[in-house]
Amino acid sequence: MPALGLVIFDVDGTLIDSQDFIYAAMTAAFDDIGRPAPSRAEVLAITGLSLPLALARLAPDLDADRIEAAVACYKTRYLGLRAAGGEAQAPLYPGARAAIEALHAQPEVLLGVATGKARRGLDHSFAAHGLDRYFVTRQTADGHPSKPHPSMIEAALAETGVDRSRAIMVGDTTYDMEMAAAAGIAGLGVGWGYHPAAALIGSGAVEVIADFAALVPAVARIWGDTA
Repeated sequence: MPALGLVIFDVDGTLIDSQDFIYAAMTAAFDDIGRPAPSRAEVLAITGLSLPLALARLAPDLDADRIEAAVACYKTRYLGLRAAGGEAQAPLYPGARAAIEALHAQPEVLLGVATGKARRGLDHSFAAHGLDRYFVTRQTADGHPSKPHPSMIEAALAETGVDRSRAIMVGDTTYDMEMAAAAGIAGLGVGWGYHPAAALIGSGAVEVIADFAALVPAVARIWGDTA
């Protein structure tokens, strides 16, 4: 039997298509502090970072107080959008549930999350999509430095006891791939998220998959297991 393995997922842009919520909430945050909103492309490019760091990247001249105010506005706006529109406006990507279930069905595979979302937001999204039972370790922005710092992956490895040679980070951004490289684990990029495939490869991804149907075979290849 293969050794125990751990597949760690990013959330926004990888499992859940929440870009409309993210852009609307960021636009509201910039309006609140009296600044022109960044473009949609600029906002999606920083998705995955913790909110304070994301805002600092988008507006480097903001002081700490204005960043704090913008973070508070973003969270309030995001919660309001979610309450008004429901999770149907932030759906799972096609094939996500089937791929998660296929991996979960393998007794030697554990599933985890490493996300720039707050724990409250992650818990709500997972409850709404019925994903609670699949993930044994959930690392969020509340208790860790922002990606690409490897803290979230290190915590997931410690919680599960999985050797880093049998761990994979699945994500859509360069921050995910850089975090994986910093932690010494394989990074598997996805081609449907917020950063282009070439950038993911350039940041250390061992490969980039085009859809969720390719996930389980890619995991087996990376671990050298029989598909």
